This record gives sequence, C-alpha cells and structure tokens, in this order.
Amino acid sequence: MLDTDRRNISSIVIAVLAGWLLLVLGAGLAGFFESGPSRPPLAVLVAVAGPLLVFASTYRVSRRFRDFVLALDLGLVTAVQSWRVIGVMFLAFYAFGLLPGLFAWPAGVGDAAVGLAAPFVLLAVVRRSPTWRRQVLWLNVSGLLDFVGAIGTGVLSSNNSIGIVTDGTARVSLGSLPLSLIPTFAVPLWTICHIVSLLQLARTAKTVSARQSVGAMRAI
Repeated sequence: MLDTDRRNISSIVIAVLAGWLLLVLGAGLAGFFESGPSRPPLAVLVAVAGPLLVFASTYRVSRRFRDFVLALDLGLVTAVQSWRVIGVMFLAFYAFGLLPGLFAWPAGVGDAAVGLAAPFVLLAVVRRSPTWRRQVLWLNVSGLLDFVGAIGTGVLSSNNSIGIVTDGTARVSLGSLPLSLIPTFAVPLWTICHIVSLLQLARTAKTVSARQSVGAMRAI
C-alpha cells in the first residue's frame, strides 16, 4: 500500500472513530441505551454488533482497507488490550451491591486477566520470542471468549424482559453514562482489535508455511 493511501485511510479511520464516540456519547446523554423492565436491551446489543458488521463488510469489499488492516502494527493493536484492566471496576460495583455476581465476576476477572497479560504478550511480539504467535493467539481467543461470557451473563442478569436470572434488585445501569461507553464503544473496539490481531496472525502463518514449502522444494 502506498504511503499516501495509508495516510488517507488512517485519516478516515480516525474520523470514523471520533464520530462513533461522539454518536454513542450523544445517544447515552439522551438515554437511548436505557431499557426498562419490560424491554430487552436491543439498543445496546445493536451498538455492540453494528460496528463489528461494518468492519467485516468493509474488510470484505475494500482491498485498500484490507491492506491497511493487515499492515497495522501488531504490537500497537496488542497494547490496546491492556486497557481492559478497567474491568476490575465491575468487581468494585459488585462489592457495593451495584452489579450481580453472575456478571461482575466473569467480566471483571476476565477483563483484568486480559489487560494484565497484554503487556507481556506485547513484549513477546516486540522481541519475536519463539512462542510469540502462540501467545498472541491465546490472548485474543481468551479476550473474545471473555466478551461472549460477559455479554451473555450481563443480558441474563439484567433488569429487563430477558433477564431470567435477575433478582429484581436495583443495579447500576450499563445503559447510562459513563458506563454505557463500555458496551457501546470500548467492547466493539476491543473486539475489532482482537479480530485484527487474529487476521494478521493467520497471514503470518500462511507466509511462514509458504516459505517452508519453498525451502523444502529447494532442498529437493
């Protein structure tokens, strides 16, 4: 990819991220992500899934965007996951009775574990240690599984029409600011970073396999 194309796409991506943040911030201020006891949290679920669908669609149809994604610094994308340590606040909310344990424990411990592991994986990537690919794989797979568990337990334990294991106790709402920025901005962004890392890892594996095949043919 030419440097000019890369700069142009970088500018577009930055503008999209800024616009996305402002959009969910404004929607949060307007109470758009709040759901009453009789309604499922559809707005939050759409806010989580929407950016992922946009990313997947753009990656599929745009070769320039695909080249841009695959050229991103893997170390930087990995370092972004270190911010996941803020998930320990879920445990703090649980300690004060503001979040159910069914959600707070897996979400808080999982986020903290990924966030604490990220710097060590980053170091392995920078040093190109023998196991760096394996470490990147496990970090990102673990991070995605943590999100799946957190979203599932969060929905099931929430005070709405599909919260089948809720006790009806008043809780802090993840649909109101500032907490709404986590499911509507941070979670999709971190998920996209996970996907980018796995895409780059898959490309690296193909490159290594191709080089090994060429080397074997030359040896013959």
